[in-house]
Amino acid sequence: MTEFEDEYSASLDEGPRGGEHPELDLDDTLVLLSPADPICLPATASVHDAVQRMLARRQAGVLVVDEAGRLAGIFTERDVLLRVIARDLDVRRTLLGAVMTPNPEALSRDDRVAYALHCMSVAGYRTIPIVDAERRPVGIVTVTDVVRWLADLFPEAVLNLPPGDRLKRPSDVDAG
Repeated sequence: MTEFEDEYSASLDEGPRGGEHPELDLDDTLVLLSPADPICLPATASVHDAVQRMLARRQAGVLVVDEAGRLAGIFTERDVLLRVIARDLDVRRTLLGAVMTPNPEALSRDDRVAYALHCMSVAGYRTIPIVDAERRPVGIVTVTDVVRWLADLFPEAVLNLPPGDRLKRPSDVDAG
């Protein structure tokens, strides 16, 4: 340690594996999250069809693909509320192409979980498409996947929290 360094500065050189949480690896990639297989639909599919598939697969959104199977848009449960229900649109007549988010940011399986977390935090994404080099969907990562990753990194801290009034039952379906 030089005269200009202190203990804190010296600890920064150790990186995330040194210190209080040696298991933290900010280089973990999205592959580690085991991204779910995405629901892919054309822009001509109805909102009703998309929502039925989302419910059946318990996924927060669908990826809209073009004729070549490349990512063209994303339609999430937030879009159902803000772009369909709030406008009083008919779910059976409204096409995904009219209410999707076009050209969404997408990541690859090799991108870091930390970067996905950054996108979710800064841009407000809850769902991020995972695509291959040709921009064809190969997976989907949600904020829940990232929270599980964080909980796995700090199991003692998470498991030792005192219970609240009621513990959530994983089999219960809720709006969260």
